[in-house]
Amino acid sequence: MIADKVIVAVYKSRRKDETYLYVKKQDGLTKIPELLLTVFGNPEPVMTLVLHSGKKLARVSADQILEALAEQGFYLQMPPPKDEYLVTLPDEFLCFNDPE
Repeated sequence: MIADKVIVAVYKSRRKDETYLYVKKQDGLTKIPELLLTVFGNPEPVMTLVLHSGKKLARVSADQILEALAEQGFYLQMPPPKDEYLVTLPDEFLCFNDPE
């Protein structure tokens, strides 16, 4: 059963850019599989928010997150897909945008 409102903690990955974990605040990271935490790296807290059905978020609906929380105890938000033209550019062109 999906709850009407859930207090959610959001963590970002230090290893995978634009990758976030959403968990119920009360559960913390206890329901995250060990393998996922190994790949994700040490989770860095980003924010706490109240999610409810119909809430607007940037990349995913609150309903999708609430459903994943009810079914598996977490929601993993992956980075958006890269534009096709960026994927086909040689690496030597992509490095021009690096601030290093």
